[in-house]
Amino acid sequence: MRRVLILLPVLTLLCACQGSPAVTFDRDDAARKVDIRVDGRYFTTFFYPEDECKPILWPILTASGIDITRGYPRAPRPFESVDHVHHSGLWFNHGNVNGLDFWNNYSGFPPERKPMYGSVLLRSIESTEGDQLVTLSDWVDNDGKVLLTERTTYTFGGSRDERSIVRSAVLTAVDTVRFDADKEGMLGLRVDRAFQQPSDSPVRYLDAQGQPSDGPTVNKEGVTGLYTNSLGFTGDEAWSKRAEWTKLDGTKDGDDITILIIDSKDNYNFPAWSHARGYGLFAVNNLGGRDMDKSVTGDVGFTLAPGEGKTFTYKIIIKNGGHLSAAEAEARARAFND
Repeated sequence: MRRVLILLPVLTLLCACQGSPAVTFDRDDAARKVDIRVDGRYFTTFFYPEDECKPILWPILTASGIDITRGYPRAPRPFESVDHVHHSGLWFNHGNVNGLDFWNNYSGFPPERKPMYGSVLLRSIESTEGDQLVTLSDWVDNDGKVLLTERTTYTFGGSRDERSIVRSAVLTAVDTVRFDADKEGMLGLRVDRAFQQPSDSPVRYLDAQGQPSDGPTVNKEGVTGLYTNSLGFTGDEAWSKRAEWTKLDGTKDGDDITILIIDSKDNYNFPAWSHARGYGLFAVNNLGGRDMDKSVTGDVGFTLAPGEGKTFTYKIIIKNGGHLSAAEAEARARAFND
């Protein structure tokens, strides 16, 4: 028996190294969440609280256990900025669907403002098998009318110093649905302050006690982010560019970390416009159009007839223990899209 006890951890390690990592799901319907672990280590949570206007993945951790997502407004941390209360974790929606704004919706809006917004409501968790979580959601207006359904497959993976998420959403119209160009879209991630780009612009922060500051200030301590995209643009120049991939490098808790988002070649309007903001919003938008680039001509939106569908797929890679080079990011994108 003693020899078996010694060998089992070794065999487990060998299996983890030689094959795909074990992904496990801990579903808690009462708490409206599913915790996801990779090889036994906590990775992220699929979360659909009643006070969010869309399902999210939050928080998201590196393989080494470092949180890359902003805590505010769900779990505020000292010195976080207090802007954009609708930015939580990783999500997918858009700012102009049948004239409704799904992106900026917030549960705290007064009733008179709500008719101009839409919500994405989880209807069911279809399965948690293998490395995949499959969910079904409805995109609804303020009266609860369903405009379209979203069947989303999340595929989770990882290695010793890497974690990955492939998010693939199949949108199917219930009624005629029009997606128009808008800069507010589509796949969004709000990152921890360590991944913000240093800026001299004053903003409101939480203080050391977690309370909002009296007024805007400049605070660049621990802020280390830098964007780079597949075209070679860096920093603020990455915003509004159509890129197959965009990466965000930063350092947190002494660990060099890269967050890489890859647009699928099968997505509408590939490659997408990068809605990559220095204050911590890292988004990929296939419907940016003239709202992001005034040189764009023609209509970049689309209409779905009842029963018609469209799929949007993205891959997110979180690498710790050293930044991904541009060449390494390109190789990850080729492996995903070729």
